[in-house]
Amino acid sequence: MNFFEQELRKLAGQSGMLTDSKYVGRACYCKVSDSIRAKIRFVTMGTHEYYEALEAKLINNTEGVIDNSIIRFQDIWGVKKFADFPDGISPHIWTYKGKPEWYGFEPGPADYELLAGSLDEYLELFSEDMEQGYGQTMT
Repeated sequence: MNFFEQELRKLAGQSGMLTDSKYVGRACYCKVSDSIRAKIRFVTMGTHEYYEALEAKLINNTEGVIDNSIIRFQDIWGVKKFADFPDGISPHIWTYKGKPEWYGFEPGPADYELLAGSLDEYLELFSEDMEQGYGQTMT
C-alpha cells in the first residue's frame, strides 16, 4: 500500500460517503449513486510533487465526467504555524528523496474528520437521495 492510499484510507474512515471504496494506485473510487461514481485523489496546484488539495471527480456511467471539485487543505485546516515557519505554511504533502510525506504538519483524526465532512457535503449533492428529487416540480 502506498502513502497516498494510506492517507485516502484514513479519510475514508471518517467519511460517510466513502463506504465500500476501492483503491487503485493513488486514487480512491466509491459509489455515490446507482449511476455515479467518485474518484478522489491528491492533486498539486501547479507545483511539482507539492500536493495541497483533494480532487473529487464525479463520473456518470454513460456520460463520463459530470463534475469536478478541488478541496484545498488550507481552506479546511487553515495555515499551520510551527518553529521553522512562524508565519505559517499551507498544509501539503511533498515528495522528498522519492518519499511522499506531510510537510511540517501531519493531520490527526479530527483533521481528517473535517476534510471528510467537506468531501461528504460535495458528494451528497449527487447521491441517490438528491438524484430522486431532480425530476420533481413544485405545484
